[in-house]
Amino acid sequence: MNLYKRWNDMVVDYVKTKGEKAFWDEYSKVEGTIYARILEKPEEKFTYKIGELAKEIGTTPEFVMGFTDGINDSLNTTLDLETIGEEDAIILDIDLERLYYNMLDAKAEYLYNIPAWDHILTEEKREELAKQLKDSRTVRNENKVGRNDPCPCGSGKKYKKCHGK
Repeated sequence: MNLYKRWNDMVVDYVKTKGEKAFWDEYSKVEGTIYARILEKPEEKFTYKIGELAKEIGTTPEFVMGFTDGINDSLNTTLDLETIGEEDAIILDIDLERLYYNMLDAKAEYLYNIPAWDHILTEEKREELAKQLKDSRTVRNENKVGRNDPCPCGSGKKYKKCHGK
């Protein structure tokens, strides 16, 4: 069984046996530890082997695979997660702005508030990314029907006299 499948199976089993809160508590610790390492030297590509990193930070390879899965959307070149094993060297070419945006999108306050971000992205840039995220979630109806426009139902009546009542 490949590591990515083991990660997915482990999540399901962990939540069933220990609960969702316990899973997120454990995963958040792992993720926070790894991101703190990455953000210490943002100019360098972060390189690791899943098995070795898991031993260094005191967790399982499955949790490190989960981290790898999570950061994959923030990479300039995404990884084929299905083919990664515990001993494969992984080099992360991270788009830091996309990473910050994705952290905001995931509502991972414990990650986007890591103090190292102060030295990586300016306050203005972080606010701009937060505004982009907010704007992306705002639904706008571009084809708004005016009161005196023909009703979109095709009746021939003005909207205010038909479906606008």
